[in-house]
Amino acid sequence: MKQARTGGVKLYGAVSFLMAIVGWLSAAGPASAAARGGGKPPVPDFTQGGQPDGSHDWTLGPTGARGWIYSWKGPTAEARQILVTAVDQGSPADGILAAGDVILGAGGQRFADDARVGLARAIAAAEAEKGGGVLRLIRWRKGPSTELRAGQTQNVELKLPVLGAYSATAPYDCPKSKRIFEQGCQAIARKGLGRVSIPNDLNALALLASGQAAYRPLLADYARQVSQYHATDMASWYYGYATLFLAEYAAATRDPAVLDGLRRLADEIARGQSAVGTWGHKFARPSGNCNGYGCMNQPGIVLTLAMAVAREAGVRDPDVERALAKSSRFLRWYVDKGAIPYGDHQPWPGHEDNGKCSSAAVLFDLLGDREAAEFFARMSTAAYAERERGHTGNFFNVLWALPGVSRCGPLATGAYWREQGWYYDLARRWDGAFIYQGSPLGEEEHGKYTGWDSTGAYLLAYALPLKSLYLTGKKPCAAPALDRREVDAVIAAGRDYSAATKDTCYDGRTTEHLLAGLSSWSPAVRKRSAEALGRRQADCVPALLKMLASTARDARYGACEALGCLGPRADAAAPPLRALLTDQDPWLQSLAAVSLAYLSPAVRQASVNDLLTMAARLNPADPRRMAQRAVCVALFSPYPGKHEPQSILTESLAGVDRQLLYPAVESVLQNDDSVARGSLRRLYGLLTERDQVVLLPAIVKAVDQLAPSDEMFGDGIRLAGLDLLSRLHIREGMPLCVSVIEPDRWGQGKRLTPCLEYLARYGAGAKAVLPQLRELRRTVAAGKALGNPGALARQLDQAIAAIESRTASPAVVGLKEFLARPSAVEP
Repeated sequence: MKQARTGGVKLYGAVSFLMAIVGWLSAAGPASAAARGGGKPPVPDFTQGGQPDGSHDWTLGPTGARGWIYSWKGPTAEARQILVTAVDQGSPADGILAAGDVILGAGGQRFADDARVGLARAIAAAEAEKGGGVLRLIRWRKGPSTELRAGQTQNVELKLPVLGAYSATAPYDCPKSKRIFEQGCQAIARKGLGRVSIPNDLNALALLASGQAAYRPLLADYARQVSQYHATDMASWYYGYATLFLAEYAAATRDPAVLDGLRRLADEIARGQSAVGTWGHKFARPSGNCNGYGCMNQPGIVLTLAMAVAREAGVRDPDVERALAKSSRFLRWYVDKGAIPYGDHQPWPGHEDNGKCSSAAVLFDLLGDREAAEFFARMSTAAYAERERGHTGNFFNVLWALPGVSRCGPLATGAYWREQGWYYDLARRWDGAFIYQGSPLGEEEHGKYTGWDSTGAYLLAYALPLKSLYLTGKKPCAAPALDRREVDAVIAAGRDYSAATKDTCYDGRTTEHLLAGLSSWSPAVRKRSAEALGRRQADCVPALLKMLASTARDARYGACEALGCLGPRADAAAPPLRALLTDQDPWLQSLAAVSLAYLSPAVRQASVNDLLTMAARLNPADPRRMAQRAVCVALFSPYPGKHEPQSILTESLAGVDRQLLYPAVESVLQNDDSVARGSLRRLYGLLTERDQVVLLPAIVKAVDQLAPSDEMFGDGIRLAGLDLLSRLHIREGMPLCVSVIEPDRWGQGKRLTPCLEYLARYGAGAKAVLPQLRELRRTVAAGKALGNPGALARQLDQAIAAIESRTASPAVVGLKEFLARPSAVEP
């Protein structure tokens, strides 16, 4: 059984550049065309007629200017010029820079490397006492002639306020950080807080963190507004940040006017939790499923954190306590395995996924969970090169960064700041405010954060030394601060990574370095090392087997993953890998299961019985059957969106021991993850009549009951079951075809057509469910459907008319009658 192999083990995740500059952005230059085509655009030379691609511009720090900087997949490492796109009136750059100017250097030197970082470093130097507030720039300006060669290069100076230099433990013991925080709070106060929104919740948190009496009336008014807040659409996002602010406010002020509102919000959050401890865009449906296409950990962590702070503010509610426990158990699974992913998925392969590890560090610190707090804080600190990406944008990645890093202590924040502080200096405007910087085009931006006031989001980092909020360290940290040696090791874990080279970033490391990386505390370092080893021909199997036999857990994780990356070259490791399928550590089981699927065909086939046994076996250390998900990848189907490994049983069940297959399949169909259940879809087409008789009760149950989690993928296995039932003309399939349509649940458009097609296979026999179909039609007509009600109604009308006109039907058989057939008896 051949398998394609391209990589290693894949376990599982109000200003924009549209401010036109006439003559510069009107033409779609070569860079724009290349970007649209998906290829790497050339680096434009603006002094020779080069054009920007129109994708993005950035705040150029406290200069008052904005500029376009060449980037590719996030990094700006190849940029040596900055095209000025706008200049604020009255700012330091006013009268010195203008739209269309090109900055060629800073600090008296032309840019020799990343222009964006170079400008930020020059700003920091100018703001220091030694810099005297003088920012020296090399400016190119097109001359009056239409010939570009008429342009002039000049040395110009901008005058910036002197703020001082960052301390070695910034933002702690750092006068400059303190000044930036105070200026930012003043900017928020000048603007006011307005209506309840995520940016305003964060702005209010920043003002609250200041402890300044001058801001109390503004905060009290906003808190009363929040205490009356209700939301339905996107409720999870809005409730999380609004309740987090109100809980911090109530804890700090004990204002009795908001306590009832806080209790209500916390209780609604708790009751809106799904059956597995998560939240979707909206609060959960009565069934316990997320309302929408599945859970999202980004708002889920904040909702949990909001309840935890509400508890500190005096909220005592059994529902809140249960919700806290369920959510923390769900999130804790990712400790030592990887970054918290988008939803109920396998760990993200990096150190951070849009701020979720960082916010989890804050959460578990507040909950007093030392192990989880320390792990997620280390992940946050090592993620300094991963902050500019994020699903739909990087707003939350930047927001949670320093609060998460701070749980590693002041030496860690100082080290992180030396890596990433330039980004904060470039994002800070001349009036003390921050607006959303965003990622370049192609880095998941969707444009909805453009123009968001990010002042409070940034200021929470500068507020850390005050320790005035639970969010910023009001309680003693559950984990001890890292010492210098530990900090250096965590920072080292983030080295060599960039978004542009993420798939090959370790290829320059020696084999010895990669083998050492397999024992790292960091799951990202282990994975990157394993995948790099898989791309070279060195004979690493003896060393990996030695690591696999050790007692060092991280080394065993790394070795297990690396063996899978070697593919058939690691066939000799099959016996110890199969032995790990009985280990009590579910992550070792998971890694071993998927690694086996990458070995040679004969070895893969020899592992089937062990994998099936593992799928059916209960493990008290794995109550959610997470390791079973890995078995599903190895045996039945790759994870959605992946093409490898080629799962072992995708083509045939010939020779498979049915005494092992049946309990495994029945168990998978009860997994609370729809992806695990859905991995069996192709298997249904391989079942013999004997297999069908044995497995149909479990198949029917999986059709009737949507999996509790990963609703986005939940319909696949249900439709596959209906397909099978309708081909067999099982009577119970008809009402199930109607009930599965669920017009008021996300994805109804992809369910209606196949359900009606399956129902048509029953011919005139489908007349038995006409009353249910007509009731469904009335539901759609009453506006209780998602999507296009008119189109749904027309489809239902056509199906009803077709069924009414039929006179012939195949023989329909009840499920009990089918199960009683002679084939059900063991020969």
